[in-house]
Amino acid sequence: MGTPEEKAPSSYAKDPALARRDMVKTQIEARGVDDPRVLGAMATLPRHRFVDAAQEAAAYEDHPLPIGRGQTISQPYIVAFMAEALALSGTEKVLEVGCGCGYMAAVLAGLCRQVFGIDLEADLVRRAQGTLDALGIANATVRCGDGKLGWRSEAPFDAILLSCAADVIPPDLWEQLAEGGRMLLPLAVHPTHQDLVLVYKTPAGAITRNLLPVVFVPLR
Repeated sequence: MGTPEEKAPSSYAKDPALARRDMVKTQIEARGVDDPRVLGAMATLPRHRFVDAAQEAAAYEDHPLPIGRGQTISQPYIVAFMAEALALSGTEKVLEVGCGCGYMAAVLAGLCRQVFGIDLEADLVRRAQGTLDALGIANATVRCGDGKLGWRSEAPFDAILLSCAADVIPPDLWEQLAEGGRMLLPLAVHPTHQDLVLVYKTPAGAITRNLLPVVFVPLR
């Protein structure tokens, strides 16, 4: 019985493992991401398993891909950059809002203790959980719901990541972030401009770092 790698579609110009190594070297390391745990996760996780069959041949290319319901799987570099920015040590409980196809949740699952993902689109959530289960990723769970409200029964979270753009930090999410935790999100600072920001929750209040301009679908 073949492994998932052996069953990868024949339309790849290269085999998936080689495509991932090239992706990491040319798209991610070349742009400055150097956390070995993040690079290892990106190099081993079969990204093509998280996209539609029609998009599998493009799974390792340097751009986002549509996954249905007006959503996308983010560009590999952005996934890696966000994962590195969270600076996870392996002990954290993480919430992802806008988990979509589950790829970011799967990357994070290799970097922390437990991941909880939430998305409004029930069909994407079902597919994401099916992919996570098929890959044996037992420490990532996704469910359908309003991401702005978070996942109160599992709070507090050591880190919260939004894979969709918000106008402001959602208050329910901020409340569910542990003291000393961090939130990473695209903020729509202007109708035509978003910034990826990292916000630390400290006893003295929020400390915010602007990281880079981004383009994400809006938080609904």
